[in-house]
Amino acid sequence: MEYKNILVAVDGSEAAEKAFQKSLDIAKRNNARIILAHVIDSRTFATAEAYDRTLSERAEEYAKELLDSYVANAKAAEVTDLVRCVEYGSPKVKISKDIAQNFKADLIICGATGMNAVERFLIGSVSESITRYAPCDVLVVR
Repeated sequence: MEYKNILVAVDGSEAAEKAFQKSLDIAKRNNARIILAHVIDSRTFATAEAYDRTLSERAEEYAKELLDSYVANAKAAEVTDLVRCVEYGSPKVKISKDIAQNFKADLIICGATGMNAVERFLIGSVSESITRYAPCDVLVVR
């Protein structure tokens, strides 16, 4: 099977970096497009934003800088078919349902653990949710 649209979920964590590196190898072998997706979890600052209205602006700026760095690394690795995607919402829902379907992803790659340890403890990991609800193959990188 050949993959053509590889969705990589990135959040700046070490696990996401490993997933990204793996996606570069797979994209090269398959001559595939990489969709770099970062979901700004708006629930994490919804109540705090009443006190500080710049939180969403800073989250967007962080997302832009994060994706810029991944794009630069991909180009250095000679992978140029890249798409950026920044969404607001729950990463569990957005990645596996919305983004994967919008970009017709045939493979989703994510890290085994992301940045939010509290949420993982309380209601399960993002990678677990992606694996359960994705419409395509999923590779969870350790």
